[in-house]
Amino acid sequence: MSDESAQQGTGGEAPVPSPTDRRPARAVPPTYVDANRLWVDSRVRALVQRRVEAPVLLRLGGRVDGGRVLELGPGRRGTGLRLALEVFGAARVEGVERYPASVIACRAAVRDLEGRVEVAHGDATHLTAPTATYDAVFGYHVLHHAVHWRAAVTEAARVLRPGGRFYSCEMTARIVDSRPLRAVSRHPADGDRPDPAGLAAACAAAGLTVLAQETRLAGCWTALVATRP
Repeated sequence: MSDESAQQGTGGEAPVPSPTDRRPARAVPPTYVDANRLWVDSRVRALVQRRVEAPVLLRLGGRVDGGRVLELGPGRRGTGLRLALEVFGAARVEGVERYPASVIACRAAVRDLEGRVEVAHGDATHLTAPTATYDAVFGYHVLHHAVHWRAAVTEAARVLRPGGRFYSCEMTARIVDSRPLRAVSRHPADGDRPDPAGLAAACAAAGLTVLAQETRLAGCWTALVATRP
């Protein structure tokens, strides 16, 4: 859950997205008013994340008791960071956020968790963390904001330890590229937003094994958990 997208780093050279990283461009409806912030950092969004999305991911992938966890794009509220500790049982959580103002706001929001949570400025497609660092990587509605979203999946896979899990909730192309949402919510205009099958395929291409996936709302929302063998 971030303003647009987020992340942290490599144990070698960061991957450079190739031409095959993206599908052919297609036209998407225009954006007239960008009201992303009204939803992304809202109390309602945080409530949905806590009451709906985290329980689904927990059912699909289980807890990460005592683990070291990374969240891509925690946003200004840091709800996902709290959920990693309180719901999934992580011992330490690190967040990577793309926007400096969001980093500052998020640090303030989770100040009470000092010693267990760290929020850094970074890019999900070029993480600075060494390979095999984390027991889990979480992404709540981050990938559809990233132009090279498959590179973010590849980086998530790289920084996972063997047996580690990638937890992802996403609004899919079906809703992100719809005329009503596009009119009031700016997203990359390349016409290549994730869909359920595409997200699973990106995980497989990154060397992950999909453990479970659940798609709801007529294909507009999908949750997936994949593991690094």
